[in-house]
Amino acid sequence: MNHLRKGAIPSSITSLKWFNFFVYGTMVLFTSFFQLYLLDVGMNKLEIGVLFSMGALVSIFANPFWAFLTDRSQNIRRIVLLMLFGTLVVSQFMFRANTYEMIYNAIILFYFFQGPLFAQSNSMILSYIEGTNQRFRSFRLWGSIGWALIAIVAGFILDWAGVSILTYLLTALLGASILSVLVLPKINHTIMRAPMPFKGLSKVIFNPFFLLFLLFGILVSIPNTMNTTFISLYITDLGGSKKMIGLAVFLSSILEIGVFVLCDRFLKRKISVLLGWLALVSGLFVLRWWFMADATTAIQVVFIQILHCITFGGFFYVGTQLTMLLIPRPYRSSGQALYTLSWSGISGFIGGILGGWMYQYLGAQSMYQTGVFLTLFGTLGFGFMWLFVSRGGYRPPTEEEEELSEIEIL
Repeated sequence: MNHLRKGAIPSSITSLKWFNFFVYGTMVLFTSFFQLYLLDVGMNKLEIGVLFSMGALVSIFANPFWAFLTDRSQNIRRIVLLMLFGTLVVSQFMFRANTYEMIYNAIILFYFFQGPLFAQSNSMILSYIEGTNQRFRSFRLWGSIGWALIAIVAGFILDWAGVSILTYLLTALLGASILSVLVLPKINHTIMRAPMPFKGLSKVIFNPFFLLFLLFGILVSIPNTMNTTFISLYITDLGGSKKMIGLAVFLSSILEIGVFVLCDRFLKRKISVLLGWLALVSGLFVLRWWFMADATTAIQVVFIQILHCITFGGFFYVGTQLTMLLIPRPYRSSGQALYTLSWSGISGFIGGILGGWMYQYLGAQSMYQTGVFLTLFGTLGFGFMWLFVSRGGYRPPTEEEEELSEIEIL
């Protein structure tokens, strides 16, 4: 590890682990409890859904901006600090806004700084551990622990002190995140993901099999976005406390890292196998939303959330691996970018608005029933894709075939 002083390595590893713990803990406060604050200041479900969908839309444009800025500065530590400070400052305005217009403007800026934070944080961690025997999985584990533990602790605190204390919890965790980055030694290089080239993007867009994969994935992920946005409100509507919300988040995330480890160890990197598993996991999503639609008590919703570890963890892992197999190596950065865009950006935008409208005017049960049908269509789509591949109807183009097609076109 020639870019850091040897004595700084152990302290850097510890600081990076605590950084992931605090950053994930900060974000779980926002994703799981901020809806309660918005409801407390007078927003309805549709307005809350629109607010969160705007955040997903902003993140689509914010990610390439911060990636470009990091590439130009070649100082990932400084960029992450800038994003954390920006998130901290904007959050103060967000919680003190006294009009809906001010809240919407603040949330746009908040997502501009916070939306790409996970991607940039991962790049920073990879840059620091390059050349060591450290594995990224251990740092991701600390993030999962932070997400789960902060959620359950925050639930007890908010239940005792009220939702107005959320701003102080968020400020404290952001401050701890900033401090853990400030104590890191300087680094003189940055590992960055390859930018999304136009040539690669065009190759991905004109791959019909991959586009069907993205389309069915969007159908499956829209209900997941609706659930993520509104589950805390659903629990409270069923008479649950903020402690129950924290417990639901804890149960949904504490086993997620185990799912990733099992998938990494036992799943074969073969298109037919992965498509079969994707159809199976999507089918579990159908079952999950069916259970949610039929829930009559808050504690039922809490325990149904255990399925999140398998459904979300399995779907995202298998989808990422499939993207690597369906797209030739030179264009994989474009494929992964589009996969992430479809899962978080497009689905987040549609899911926030659609879920908010349905929850406001038709009720939570209707929202989850719609999720059952959307996910069922996606599951059937993945099933037909699996059947098509299993019968030898598809094989991904190789790099040589892609290059040959370019020569023929020229």
